[in-house]
Amino acid sequence: MILGVETSCDDTCAAVVARDGAVRSNVVASQGLLHARYGGVVPEIASRRHLELVDAVVADALERAGASLDDIDTVAVTRGPGLIGALLVGLSSAKAIATARKLPLVPVDHLAGHVLASTLGEHPIEPPFLALVASGGHTFLARVDEPPEYDVLGQTLDDAAGEAFDKGARLLGLGYPGGAALDRLARDGDPEAFDFPRSRPGRGLDFSFSGLKTALLYRIRDLGPDETEHRRADLAAAYQSAVVGALIARLGQALEQERPPRLAIGGGVAANSGLRARVEELAAERGVEVWIPPHELCTDNAAMIAAVARFDDPIPYPGYLSLDAFARAA
Repeated sequence: MILGVETSCDDTCAAVVARDGAVRSNVVASQGLLHARYGGVVPEIASRRHLELVDAVVADALERAGASLDDIDTVAVTRGPGLIGALLVGLSSAKAIATARKLPLVPVDHLAGHVLASTLGEHPIEPPFLALVASGGHTFLARVDEPPEYDVLGQTLDDAAGEAFDKGARLLGLGYPGGAALDRLARDGDPEAFDFPRSRPGRGLDFSFSGLKTALLYRIRDLGPDETEHRRADLAAAYQSAVVGALIARLGQALEQERPPRLAIGGGVAANSGLRARVEELAAERGVEVWIPPHELCTDNAAMIAAVARFDDPIPYPGYLSLDAFARAA
């Protein structure tokens, strides 16, 4: 079995995953309420909280899996990208666990975890497939032929889709984290009440969301506080429709270009009800099989990190002791 550890941002995560992809446990200790007062994640606070939680979260994951460290044959850990202090907590903890038992260790790219999340469970996706990953820090389209490797076909040129949702929610007074709150509010609104831009830069498969946030800001200013409050649900629905519409437009373009037999989505934005519904509709129209992970495998989690380790070559002890974390994707 593989023990996965994930601390790239503000969630302290540990999971136990079997070699066949069965998720034995997947524990997430969220810091959402801790950072809500600041309107976003404070890196120093996140790192210190990871230090307090990581041992207990690993112990909880093992207990829920009905396992002990004696049953673990490989340790997997997120190496980056993410908040460097937070990453170092998880990487140091994973090194210590692996070293104590001379176990091999697999350093994992966080984004590869989102790409391969759908390879877990009773009905895992098989390559080749196309993956749309949309999260708070990253948005990209990738083709997977031989995991854990993947080819990026297009990516955001500025803001990620998840960041657009969070900042849109903040403009509408929904607090942080706001993506889920905006999704709930949008269900009571009219997605055609306002016309927001759906930018598709260039001729490739790249994304852009910065102009959309600016358009919402100006619309709120034009409406004024009273009218904005009265029409918050419509604003949320139209704004969400614009974000989802941009993702679906590029996804449809990628399906036409790549002609994959299978499609998967991942990342925190994959938990959005509007996106999940539109992806299922698009897949049905194109005759493509689609894998949409359960919500707990969309947001940051350690099971997806262990999933990558199933396909990668581990580093034997002591070769991983000098490994460092990286904050940005290559």
